[in-house]
Amino acid sequence: MTVIIRVSEARVRPERFEAFHDMIVSAVREFPGRYPGLVDHEVLLAPPDSLLYVSRWRSERDLVAYAGEQWRDQPVVLPGEDEYLLAPLQVRHFTLAPLN
Repeated sequence: MTVIIRVSEARVRPERFEAFHDMIVSAVREFPGRYPGLVDHEVLLAPPDSLLYVSRWRSERDLVAYAGEQWRDQPVVLPGEDEYLLAPLQVRHFTLAPLN
């Protein structure tokens, strides 16, 4: 199975960082129950202005169910998220390379 790793990077207004962190954690907490193809996910913090949402998906089909047909290029933006950001969300995708 090839897992797709999706990394969404938010550049956050420093004065809104804690509020944005709370909003994101609250929003994504329910994702495993909503998206069966979500293998794992985590929020990575680099205060004062950077937050990453890293999600691992079982298949492209599962990722389409979450992010839509334009999943490769378009980030998933939550309602009201823009007011916290210094710049538009950036999204990238990876697969794991075996080390043996």
